[in-house]
This record gives sequence, structure tokens and C-alpha cells, in this order.
Amino acid sequence: MAWLRRTRGTSCETFKDERSPNGFSLLPWLLMGMGAFSNLFQGETPEPWIGGLGLLTFNSLYVYVSFRSFVKETREATSTRVALALLGLVTCALALAYGGNWLLFFPLLGLATGAAVRMPQLRPVGLVVGVLAGGVSVFHDGWGGLDIAYATWISTMVTAAILSLSEAVRQLRTAREELARRAVEEERLRFSRDLHDLLGHTLSVIVVKSEAARRLAAGDVAAAQAQLNDIEAVGRQALTEIREAVTGYRQGTLRDELDRAVSALRAAGIEPVVRRSGPPLVPQTEALLGWVVREAVTNVVRHSGAARCEIVVAGSGGERVRLTVTDDGGGGGQPGAGGDTGAGTGLKGLTERLATAGGTLTAGPGARQGFVVTAELPVETRGLVEERVEVGVGGPVG
Repeated sequence: MAWLRRTRGTSCETFKDERSPNGFSLLPWLLMGMGAFSNLFQGETPEPWIGGLGLLTFNSLYVYVSFRSFVKETREATSTRVALALLGLVTCALALAYGGNWLLFFPLLGLATGAAVRMPQLRPVGLVVGVLAGGVSVFHDGWGGLDIAYATWISTMVTAAILSLSEAVRQLRTAREELARRAVEEERLRFSRDLHDLLGHTLSVIVVKSEAARRLAAGDVAAAQAQLNDIEAVGRQALTEIREAVTGYRQGTLRDELDRAVSALRAAGIEPVVRRSGPPLVPQTEALLGWVVREAVTNVVRHSGAARCEIVVAGSGGERVRLTVTDDGGGGGQPGAGGDTGAGTGLKGLTERLATAGGTLTAGPGARQGFVVTAELPVETRGLVEERVEVGVGGPVG
């Protein structure tokens, strides 16, 4: 009975949470054989020991096929098909030998067949079982035996339909769980990217402005106080953005990011130059370009040692918008230096974000010196009004 324990464990484990049919669902139908069982004890069956042996064999094969029919691997195994064929032979032998109540084993054979066979083999196999039941029943009971044939065919098809539907429901539940798992993974990835970009930029600005305030504290208290006020404003803005990132509603504008970039660069002693031209963009495109500005400027402040940083936003061929961030620093300390277009957690995450939106991101040393980050996205505009902005040191962004 080891096979029964293994199959029972597999069946119950597979369907425990699904509340789907399993091998035990087919066992109550064995009560249809109680009439034949009573005939053995009432002495109405010739050679009762042969009938009892046949009844035991039928029940064993039926239970074996039933429990192996709810797992695809065991259902399609050769041993299950052989057991089903033997069940058919035993059913025919008992029905031909005794007739009467023994003919009710044919509907049970139909149940086992419907559980063990699936489309496209089900139609021919079900037809063979139905014809076989009809032939044997007509042999014993005349045309009235067609009722047995009909009951056998119906039990085969209905059982197969119910179990196929149950499997489809189980597959849909599995697919739904997989989609939910992927959604959670994507949300975690989005959240980690947002936090990296938000905190990396904000902390860099706070560090730079704190250093500036420390340098100015001894000789220019008013300037130091201005830097401290900026630190407070940056901290409050960071808190707001983190809350928005947690809820997934953050949608910054490119103009705001350019303003923050100019402020951060100036605090680090780097000359900012911003040029922007082209029609207004949709919020999604502006938000993506804003992330690129934030990450690129953070890297300039942290690693470049540059004296000048130029940010250019312009159309490219009328179908794409291009953002370029160029500095005149050493370049070797920048993430992605040396031709690696995706090195660094921030740049790698941005590359994936832009690729999802049909864009590209490249990063590497400039032609002469410094470091260049270039992002391109398909143009999605909100209007046809051209906007051109050119900003240098001392000029506002926009």
C-alpha cells in the first residue's frame, strides 16, 4: 500500500488549499457495487469465490487509478494506463459472467476512465467504453441494457469535464499568484530605485551645503545662515519626496530638478550651465529626464572634481528628446567611467527605466575630458509652443 500513501500525500498536498476534487472524491461511488457484494453473501452468485476475487480486484484497480489520476505525471504514466485497461477487462468479465447488479460496474469504469483520460484521447476511449458497456448489457438484458451504456458514457464525459474545469481553475489561481508575486517584486524594485535616487542626491546636497556653511561660518555668518536654510529646505523636500515614493505618486517636473541641480552645483563650487529647448513634454517624460538630471548631477558633485557642468535638453530629429550632462572634471572617478555604460547602481537603474519607456542611457568619459551622461526618450509633447532656456552662473533655470 506504499503507492496509496505516496499518492494520497501528493494528492492532499496538491489540493489541500484548492479544495479541488481528489482521489477520495471518487471512492463513494464504489457503493454502486453493494448490490453485487450482497449477491455474494446471499448465495445468488455462482462460484462466489471467483466473484469475490473479481470484486476485490476491481476495487483495488479502481482505487489505484482514482488516486493516480489527479497528478499529471502519474495520470499519464504507463502503469496507470495498464491498470485502467485491466479494470476494463475485469469489468467485462464480471458483467458477462453474472449480469444483473454486476453491470453497474460499467458506470464505475466510466468514472475511472473520465478521471484518467483527457482530450484528445477522451472521445475515442469514452466511445469504446460506452460501446463495450452497451454490448455486454444488451447481451444480458436486451435493449434495456442501453441504459447502462448511456450511464457509462455520461459518467465518463461528466467526470472528465468536471476534473478538467477543476484543473483550469487551479491553473488560473496559480497564474494569479504568480502575477501578484511579480507585482510585489516590481514594486520593491521601484521603491529601491526611488530611495537610491532620492537619498543619494539629497544627502550629497546636504553634505556639500554643510561643508560650505562650515567654511563660511567664521567670516560670513549671513552666507552660512543661507546655506543652513537651504539644508533645511532640502531636508523637508526629501521627506515629502520619500513619502510620495512610498505611495508611488511622485511625479517631479524637469524644471524643478534643474533648479535643484543648479543649487547643488553652485553649493559645490561648480559652475552650472543649463540649456533647454523644444516643446513642453508630458509629465512621464519629464519625470524620467528629471531622474537622469538628479543622478548625473549627484555623481558630478560627488566624484568629478569639475569646475563646470553643462546640462542640455533638446529635441533630436523631432521624434526624440535628448538630455546631456557634461562636466570638465577628471572623469575617472565617475560611475561608468571607462566606457561602462551601466556601471553604478543609480545609472544601471536609470538605464532599465528608460529602456522600459523606449529610451536609452549612455555614460562615459567625454571626447576631450570630463564625463558625459546622455539620455534619449521618444518625444511626447503637450503642445507646439517652443520653449528655449539658457542659464549660466547667476541666471535662473527657466
